[in-house]
Amino acid sequence: MGERIISPCVGLCSTSLGDRVCRGCQRIDSEIRDWSALSAGQRQRCMVELDELRGEVAGRYLQVIDAKRLEAQLRRHRIRFREEQPPLSRAVELLRVGRGRIRELARYGLAGRDGEDAACLHERIITDLLAAAERRQPRLPMPDLLIPDP
Repeated sequence: MGERIISPCVGLCSTSLGDRVCRGCQRIDSEIRDWSALSAGQRQRCMVELDELRGEVAGRYLQVIDAKRLEAQLRRHRIRFREEQPPLSRAVELLRVGRGRIRELARYGLAGRDGEDAACLHERIITDLLAAAERRQPRLPMPDLLIPDP
């Protein structure tokens, strides 16, 4: 049986619509295209880079005040996350899925820095996140799948 390939994909890929950066997972088009050809270590490094980017951007607007409560809510609502995923990166996923339903951020272990509701926070975070992802240069050597070895 083959190795399970872990992916940051959330099923909202916008690169097929012409975006260079996916609005769902924030990978650039070449990372998405070449994902299955990357080694497990390369995929892991990419996931860490994306987590760091999400944490950096989300941290401008959001604070995790109770990581255990955040995790419990993610599990309760069956929102996918990785065990090694940092809390702020997890919070971005929570807001993506629940931004229209979350009324009290504290019930989810979160606090907004400017007192905004979940939908406004998500909009600000995702706008900045996409801009930051657009500037991001992956540190991975991407395989060129179109040119065969001589």
